[in-house]
Amino acid sequence: MYQGFYNLTSGMLTQSRNLNVISNNMVNVQTSGYKRDTMVTSTFQEEMLYRTGRHNKANPTPLSVTSKIKTASRTYVDYDQGSFEQTDGIYDFAIGGSGFFCIQTPDGERYTRNGSFAVDEEGYLTLPEAGRVLSEDGQPIRIDDENFSVDARGSITVYERQTDSEADSEEEPKLRQLGTIRIVDFGDYEQLHKEDNGLYSTAQAPAAAQEERPQLIWKSVEKSNVDMVDEMTAMMTSQRALQSAAQVLKMYDQIMSKSVTDVGRL
Repeated sequence: MYQGFYNLTSGMLTQSRNLNVISNNMVNVQTSGYKRDTMVTSTFQEEMLYRTGRHNKANPTPLSVTSKIKTASRTYVDYDQGSFEQTDGIYDFAIGGSGFFCIQTPDGERYTRNGSFAVDEEGYLTLPEAGRVLSEDGQPIRIDDENFSVDARGSITVYERQTDSEADSEEEPKLRQLGTIRIVDFGDYEQLHKEDNGLYSTAQAPAAAQEERPQLIWKSVEKSNVDMVDEMTAMMTSQRALQSAAQVLKMYDQIMSKSVTDVGRL
């Protein structure tokens, strides 16, 4: 009898956590570079063996009837690339392929797919509410002139301002490089830890630079890979499962109450 309580309660907790994950996806549907989360469930036995490092054992020890209990195992991030949206904003960037921008934060270096940048009061390229964008040499990029251009490799250049005499001459204006936006990738995305503001942290070192650098798309941003129709469908399914479990749990409670009352009369 009590096994039913355990199963239903764990099911309700699992669906409640799943609804939180789905709600977070829906809230961030308009967040540039956001990657949707998916919650995965497992049995109590599987989760216990995983957390104790015994999940690769050939003949794991049975954990009695509690093995039937479902639990919210962990949340996986879907790193599929979202579609691109042209914004014509001079501080907007998108990565055409795998990789992450590098951001200098108070807590250390972080990584993101969100290329909706801006410039701070000192003229440095920044991700709002996060930190400054780093260049390939590991330094923040300072943009002191809005008349800059960016190539597909992320190199930011600007024409040097000319004096009147230089403007009258036939010499072409000189280009000045402000920096090249750093893009890194990782061999194991499961080692990335998702944080707020679309940032990721990890203890692993970035993978070796590839010969073919991902294309940087200027004046565009990568949209989130959240599909609202899929999320709405998943939310309704999870809500129905939660409501059904609550109704059955109420029935179990009534049966237990009746059993106790009848036994007491005997």
